Amino acid sequence: MVVMKYILPHTSPLFLAAFRLLPAGLLTLIVAALLKLPQPKTWKAWLWIALFALVDGAMFQGLLTAGLVNTGAGIGAVLIDAQPLVVALLARILFGSLIGLWGWLGLAIGIAGISLCGLPAAWIYSLWEKGIPLQSWLQTLQGYSAEGSALDLASLLQSGEFLMLLAALSMSVGTILMGYVKRHADPIVATGWHMILGGIPLAVMSGLWEPYPIDNLLLGDWVGLLYATVFGTALTYGMFFYLAANGNMTSVSALIFLTPVFALLFSGLFLGESLTALQWGGVVLTLISVYLVNQREQIEAAMANLSQKLSPGAAPD
Repeated sequence: MVVMKYILPHTSPLFLAAFRLLPAGLLTLIVAALLKLPQPKTWKAWLWIALFALVDGAMFQGLLTAGLVNTGAGIGAVLIDAQPLVVALLARILFGSLIGLWGWLGLAIGIAGISLCGLPAAWIYSLWEKGIPLQSWLQTLQGYSAEGSALDLASLLQSGEFLMLLAALSMSVGTILMGYVKRHADPIVATGWHMILGGIPLAVMSGLWEPYPIDNLLLGDWVGLLYATVFGTALTYGMFFYLAANGNMTSVSALIFLTPVFALLFSGLFLGESLTALQWGGVVLTLISVYLVNQREQIEAAMANLSQKLSPGAAPD
């Protein structure tokens, strides 16, 4: 996130998204070929990979880079890495994965945290002043900011934080889709193809709408692009979706909750970014929520063990 934010002033978002995906997909397929992994052979496999490419490739990367234009790398990483909360809900609905009391508590805290990070501050302060009845909330959405400018859907779509939330939703759906993709294709091969198929429409749109995206790139920008492609996309995508296909999707997804910690640290050190008080509160709540969702089974077991020890007549260990 920090590297991409550094590069963006010298290029365009769709070009950056396409450049991350296309070479990374090619590298992943080369590794898959060296490992002699099987290529997709059925039309069902290609259909699932194509859907995976649309949602997690084109939509996720496009929304991510577009959102990063108008938001910081640190807060963007927090919003993107809140996607385990959506994964937990989708996994519960589609696969019957248990969430439990601590998981539901984590989801509730996560919604509050994401709201503090991603919604316009004027909305939050207005809701705080008016309370939370539905009528007041709807009036706030149709009302005015502190500066007097209307808060409409167009302004929301221009919000980098809101685009980041949409990107997180796309990645969440992509993570769930891997559960279906792996039934028809090798996860690593599917990951490589989804990056190539998802990068092609981004490259086409960049060619049509973004003139001269490489004219202002410096040597450091090309090094950053290489890093973002190899380490930030090819290596991490391959590992993530391999684990998502072969492990618990909710827990695997939540393992990335340390990413925003590093992003906030490095964005402050190298980019001079800072957060508002509301955003810091949202960051703390979001990290707590992802931890609760990830560690819900361990917390449940620990609480059950503690309750057993405290109950009358419990046998000593």
